[in-house]
Amino acid sequence: MPTIEEFNARIAEETAKYEALITRKNEKSDYYNGIYDQYKYPVLTAAHAPLIWKYDFNYETNPYFMERLGINAALNSGAIELNGKFYLVVRVEGNDRKSFFAVAESDNGIDNFRFWDFPVLLPDTQPEETNVYDMRLTKHEDGWIYGVFCSESKDTESSDLSAAVAQAGIVRTKDLKTWERLPNLKSKSPQQRNVVLHPEFVDGKYAFYTRPQDDFIQTGSGGGVCFGLCEDINNPVICTEEVVISPRIYHTLTEVKNGAGAVPIKTPKGWIHIAHGVRNTAAGLRYVIYVFATDLNEPSKLIASPSGLFIAPHGDERVGDVSNVVFTNGAIARENGDVYIYYASSDTRMHVATTTIEKLMDYTFNTPSDALRSVDCVKQRYELIEKNLQILKK
Repeated sequence: MPTIEEFNARIAEETAKYEALITRKNEKSDYYNGIYDQYKYPVLTAAHAPLIWKYDFNYETNPYFMERLGINAALNSGAIELNGKFYLVVRVEGNDRKSFFAVAESDNGIDNFRFWDFPVLLPDTQPEETNVYDMRLTKHEDGWIYGVFCSESKDTESSDLSAAVAQAGIVRTKDLKTWERLPNLKSKSPQQRNVVLHPEFVDGKYAFYTRPQDDFIQTGSGGGVCFGLCEDINNPVICTEEVVISPRIYHTLTEVKNGAGAVPIKTPKGWIHIAHGVRNTAAGLRYVIYVFATDLNEPSKLIASPSGLFIAPHGDERVGDVSNVVFTNGAIARENGDVYIYYASSDTRMHVATTTIEKLMDYTFNTPSDALRSVDCVKQRYELIEKNLQILKK
């Protein structure tokens, strides 16, 4: 058995490794598309979880300094800026497969993210709830910060042990420390995931972006990213028809399903949405991130839908617990026009991409829409090539 000196030496060694990881400076990668910058290192991984979350530091009960409660992944973070600091409310998954929320903060938004000592302890008002994950954070004009997340429970009407029911859980806070739990969102759909609260009142009501679905995995009759209104956030019921804003379309990146991602960003030209789309491949489902825009005064009205994907998994990002996936549910738009987009790769780790409001608007409103047929997509590319060749001849 290790001696107390060896035990303390191991703690010191692991602490030094942890601090080196947390304080490592991030740097821009050499990837270029003119739209956003990506960074060399993930901003959060399982290894960023504090040692005190995982190890028993008592020599008498853990002389080998073993992990007692391991961490598997850090992913799918809501994001918010408060008092000049960047905060991520992270989905942390333990080795037991249960997810929980934890707050990580950084001064610059691209590195040095450090978790608070304690994870978020949500009010336990839903006794049937087994798992929670993927919180979106909305600074609402009513003065509250709302967190909307997936509340998962066992489907008691099915004999399939893996069958589950997904609902939209709602909490609110002023400081990310004290959380008030509200009732789960109710709508006509039997299941809801990827629900986002709009940051402003619409016609005096709370507005939600929803994704109705028939069961836990498949959207079934769900037609895409939808929009609905709610009279009272304390009794959250969608009181209007859920209007499809960004539809699922055959042979596009939203063919299998799509869902709202980050809280929409308000720009002079419209609300810009950074969402996710899913298509099926021989290697399984592939998740990518895409963009669309809705009208400033009528946020249920689609006004722009640039063609194709915005962010896709490449290189190391393609490998993880659920491979070939990128997913976002958090972005921060600063007053100076900078935008920080936080996205997870392969359900394993968190990354950041940075851009500006100006670039986002240029991309969203000047990129051609999907022509939907190969022959028409080639015509689009011909036009671009011919234009460029004329310029290069000058």
